[in-house]
Amino acid sequence: MPIGEFELIERYLSRLGAQRDDVVLGVGDDAALLRPPPGLELVLATDTIVEGEHFPAGMAPADIGHRVLAVNLSDLAAMGAEPAWALLALTLSRADPEWMREFASGLHEIARQHGVALVGGDTTAGPFTATVAIAGFVPPGQALRRSGARPGDEIWVSGTPGDAAAGLQVLLGQLDAPADVLEPLQQKFRRPEPRIGLGLVLRGIASACIDISDGLAGDLGKLCAASGVGGDIDSTLLPRSAAMRGAMDPEAARRVALAGGDDYELLFTLPPGTDAAALERAAGVAITRIGLVVEGTGVAVDGEPVEREIGHGFDHFR
Repeated sequence: MPIGEFELIERYLSRLGAQRDDVVLGVGDDAALLRPPPGLELVLATDTIVEGEHFPAGMAPADIGHRVLAVNLSDLAAMGAEPAWALLALTLSRADPEWMREFASGLHEIARQHGVALVGGDTTAGPFTATVAIAGFVPPGQALRRSGARPGDEIWVSGTPGDAAAGLQVLLGQLDAPADVLEPLQQKFRRPEPRIGLGLVLRGIASACIDISDGLAGDLGKLCAASGVGGDIDSTLLPRSAAMRGAMDPEAARRVALAGGDDYELLFTLPPGTDAAALERAAGVAITRIGLVVEGTGVAVDGEPVEREIGHGFDHFR
């Protein structure tokens, strides 16, 4: 049976996430009181997820709770920031206790994993949406940006882009393969892993960085535009998971890797000669060189301008 707004907040949201000494006053007052560490720069990001737009209706509540924080943590990872605090604005069609319990468990798990305290927010009634505003810290002048890539830099990516987009196809019943192949792909969509550790390792080393939310080629285009350069991807270097190789033929896998969104991997550029193996060991995640930064503008794949449907990236209003 549905419960009231204030009982919902007290029962499921008031003590979510990590316990932090820099939270003076958290959930339960008109606003949070927080104590920023001296000498660090504050990094802020926000993202909204909408049922039917960012994930299919009927997805498990714990996965939604994980996802709403993970996509925001990914933005901090792309800036090389250490996460700290989050605000949650939650719109629900009804306040179902069992749904809320599972949603809160998924959110709590990833918040604890990354040391994030939920310090406030809002709840209201309506079609399901969830918005998180997140804050983190970087040492002065060390934030990663999109604007530092230079011709001759190498283009690198973490993980195996395309898996999450393939996982969404599985959830929508659009991809058929053996269960042991499909399950890892679904998991990549349901539970994206923000690359916080890699972002921290890349500080002071990567020349530019962005997270992949709207598709690898499209997000590389944003990085190149910010840097005033071009990018050339060698599609033969694109990393592919065993699940992707078992689910799609090579050309379909190539297109999904370039155009699929929701990976929340990091796409970054490194000056030539960087010890990438040491970065990989320090971050604990696989990274792969996939191309070069070049003179000019725009993104090419194998030397040819990228197709519009691959290179445009996801656009809510397109």
